[in-house]
Amino acid sequence: MKENICTIPINDLFKPKDGCPVCRMTEMLEENYVDFIVGDAMMEPNIRIETNAKGFCHRHFSKMFTAGQKLPNALILESHLKSVIENVLPQKPSGKPDKKALEKIESLNKTCYVCERIDTDIHHLLATVFAEYQKSEEFRSLYREQPFICLNHYALIMRDAVGKRGVGSKYIKDFHKDTYELAKKQLETLKEQTTYFCSMFDYRNRGKDFGDSKDVIERDIEFLTGEKP
Repeated sequence: MKENICTIPINDLFKPKDGCPVCRMTEMLEENYVDFIVGDAMMEPNIRIETNAKGFCHRHFSKMFTAGQKLPNALILESHLKSVIENVLPQKPSGKPDKKALEKIESLNKTCYVCERIDTDIHHLLATVFAEYQKSEEFRSLYREQPFICLNHYALIMRDAVGKRGVGSKYIKDFHKDTYELAKKQLETLKEQTTYFCSMFDYRNRGKDFGDSKDVIERDIEFLTGEKP
């Protein structure tokens, strides 16, 4: 699975120029892993062991239910529930809380197989972005032409850029400047449009056109969180 994800031509993820490119990477990884879990992973014992132990967050349980047939979902849940009974829930009730069992339950509520795979693989994809940025002027131009880098992924990409598989000293200043400009420009645009949107509720502006600000609230949320409302 990792090989399929990490060998996807990175240019293909940047060419659409639609929103934040790191959001597109995340969405692609999420879609691939959800399809994998309710598809090929059904026959992978090692994957089942991991999904039994980690479970899934509500978001990815919901996406699995939507993407897959009911039987694969039921088989995954059957196996996971069995694991919870055997390894998480207290074996016998007692007069006081079982602290270890409660810790296991709280830990299970914080883990998700798909989230963890995305968190791991996004770093591999970013390493490919950094390599392409250093190798190709064409890709550097493509990077600068992106609509924006969302605030959530701005922090991620800036940290990774100075990591072990990040951008070398020759290009790091240019990369930081390009990424900063992609975030700042969008932030300033959204602030201006949000201010305009608010002004449209002043009685003196009654009847005027909302223009580009009509969906600014949704775009504000997407920029700040990395997810569409």
